[in-house]
Amino acid sequence: MPQSICTYGFIPVRTEPSEASQMETQILFGETYEIMERHNNWALVKLRYDGYTGWIDEKLIDNLDDRDVELWERSEGLIIKGSFVKVVKESDSTVQYLTAGSRVVFNGNERNAIRIGKKEFYWQGVADKEKVDIEEVARGFLNTPYLWGGRSFFGIDCSGLVQVVYKTAGIFMPRNASQQIEKGQVVSYVEEAQSGDLAFFDDEEGNIVHVGICLGSGRIIHASGSVRIDTLDHQGIFNADLRKYTHRLRVIKRVL
Repeated sequence: MPQSICTYGFIPVRTEPSEASQMETQILFGETYEIMERHNNWALVKLRYDGYTGWIDEKLIDNLDDRDVELWERSEGLIIKGSFVKVVKESDSTVQYLTAGSRVVFNGNERNAIRIGKKEFYWQGVADKEKVDIEEVARGFLNTPYLWGGRSFFGIDCSGLVQVVYKTAGIFMPRNASQQIEKGQVVSYVEEAQSGDLAFFDDEEGNIVHVGICLGSGRIIHASGSVRIDTLDHQGIFNADLRKYTHRLRVIKRVL
């Protein structure tokens, strides 16, 4: 199957081949995908990172040789850790913003150059290769609006936040909370929760419907309306602004 690399801040991935269709996830800059099918100017793709499938607009596809994609994947890359960084597109000097979780490879003719096919970008800033602090990365998303299917600083959902934050630390997490709960070891008591543990929440039918990242000391950061920090106890998440519990705790898992 043909393959490509995302050269935009993100590409929306939709349920159906239509702009009106619900967005299920996003492909971040530098992530690769396979093109499985084409239909009416849309392409059904499969993300190489987590296996998610959905439809993207064909206009956002860069036509690349398979060897270019494979070389990109094999090359030593850098996962962006900060909320976002700027790159400048060489052809027209336009600025592009890349969010945390994006992947870059410095493979151009200059030290700060990123080349994908015929496009070349120039990194604006310092490449941070220090060890990742999960809590610090998560806090960088504070006040980001909730967006179903979002994985970026411009809009993110609860499981997208978890997946992207852990990606910056080199830890793979599946896309959905119902999949993420399968990872790690159970933490027996909420009082034992540490920074970086994951808390999962269910509905009346027992379905996992929410996830957040524990910060320790009875606090949790999660995407609900926006990315925010709330109180966590044995019942669940207490939202002080609303003065009520908003999510019912199912289990806490340790994955670090």
